[in-house]
Amino acid sequence: MSDTRSNDIPAIELRGLCKRYGSGDTAVDALKGVDMRIAPGEVVGLVGPSGSGKSTLLKSLGAVIDPTAGQMFLGGEAIFDGVWKVNDLRTLRRDRIGFVFQAPYLIPFLDVTDNVALLPMLAGKSNREARRRALELLEALDMGHRAKANPSQLSGGEQQRVSIARALANNPPIILADEPTAPLDSERALGVMGILNAMAQQHQTAIIVVTHDEKIIPLFKRIYHIRDGKTYEESVG
Repeated sequence: MSDTRSNDIPAIELRGLCKRYGSGDTAVDALKGVDMRIAPGEVVGLVGPSGSGKSTLLKSLGAVIDPTAGQMFLGGEAIFDGVWKVNDLRTLRRDRIGFVFQAPYLIPFLDVTDNVALLPMLAGKSNREARRRALELLEALDMGHRAKANPSQLSGGEQQRVSIARALANNPPIILADEPTAPLDSERALGVMGILNAMAQQHQTAIIVVTHDEKIIPLFKRIYHIRDGKTYEESVG
């Protein structure tokens, strides 16, 4: 299964994105004119020290907090231009932005299939269609044999695969992965990165991976460094 998203139009683009906390003498500028451009099917790293603005940038990208100024485009559509240009941010997050966290945050009383199918159901898909989509993704991630298992029966690496399937469930143009390999050993961490790269290509999804994990940094072709609220691009490959 492939996607037809055009590489001519960035999956996500930021122009001069700013975020200020507070006002007057106590104001703190966490983001100072961030520019980013990420193509469909591309996996990029976002690295930076504590206090650099990394968390603020991720929350802005995920429409969790309101930027102060600048522009944000998703698939060529302006979703933020000084103010949010979309009416329902919850629907935006549910349908167009996937999230993979350091901890999988799977729902313990749902089996693997239902954990993945829940988002499509919330988006209005029928139970049958949502489960078909979930099983399709689980098979692609070599987790089809665990479809009826509960999260407590899975290893850490298996749980992270399920969280990746969940992030892809509504076929979003962008996935934000926050330290997805941090709790994993080297072999499983490299395995997760291989899966993210394969899924990005197959579904033409742009993936931003926030990481401190030195063992996966060489796997990125492009890295955005963030320091003092500004981003600096580095080509690796």
